[in-house]
Amino acid sequence: MSRGAQARAGLMQPYLDMLAAERGASANTLAAYRRDLDDYLAHLAAEGLDPAAVEAPMIRAYMADLDARGLKASSAARRLSCIRGFHRFLYAEGYAPTDPTAPVSGPKRGRALPKVLSVAEVDRLLSVAKEAVAQAPNLSEAARAQRLLCLLELLYATGLRVSELVALPRAAALTRERYLVVRGKGGRERLVPLTEAARAAMAAHLTMLAAPGPWLFPADSESGHLTRQAFARDLKLAAAAAGIRADRVSPHVLRHAFASHLLQNGADLRVVQELLGHADISTTQIYTHVLDERLKSMVRDLHPLADG
Repeated sequence: MSRGAQARAGLMQPYLDMLAAERGASANTLAAYRRDLDDYLAHLAAEGLDPAAVEAPMIRAYMADLDARGLKASSAARRLSCIRGFHRFLYAEGYAPTDPTAPVSGPKRGRALPKVLSVAEVDRLLSVAKEAVAQAPNLSEAARAQRLLCLLELLYATGLRVSELVALPRAAALTRERYLVVRGKGGRERLVPLTEAARAAMAAHLTMLAAPGPWLFPADSESGHLTRQAFARDLKLAAAAAGIRADRVSPHVLRHAFASHLLQNGADLRVVQELLGHADISTTQIYTHVLDERLKSMVRDLHPLADG
């Protein structure tokens, strides 16, 4: 072991020993911390810096170096967490006069793009649901299949949150309007459109409900209506029948499909914000990747010099 490596180990080992003794860190965790700290301390040594005298700008410089090396934001955040713990230990044990990591903010992580089904995949889901109604061996199975078809048609037509969908009142199926009034988060009301397919699916579902009650999707549950979990389970079975991987499908994914497909076809982001019931436009902006692609297509197709 080189003299520099010995010096690094002299500060690192007490910290790793503390993690093992006081926090019960596993061998794998300790090995990961050792790798992260060895890289950090080697960086300080190359810059001629003493770990006990490091200041915040030096740590920021190390984080910038990680970014330049192409380390993912999630990995860099984990590295910074390890460094924070190390410097807090040095300060608490009297090895260093301050903790230099306090003013250092972590790397920003980009928001993951929502999972989205294509229009063709949504069509396959709806086709499978319709076939299940037509081929049901008895009335009970037909009613269950029609309930799922109704849920799918409504969700894709309206973009409702799953909690709003399963708790729709039975009166929703009796409306003569081409929209529903929905009470969403924070008690805010909004209008959502109804397609003819959704209206027809609700009417057919209503004729198959066996008993009266306040809910459009009644169930033997604490709330009295269908649970989100039960709907998600039925949806995954339909996805499998449609040849779509179950992990790609959920009620929330269909809500994303509703929004993405509207934007792809020219809807305004503010309109989609209203339909989804987002209080802040920043929440809706996870769909800007759709707008970006649409704008690129418009320039490519419509600009007179695009082919030049």
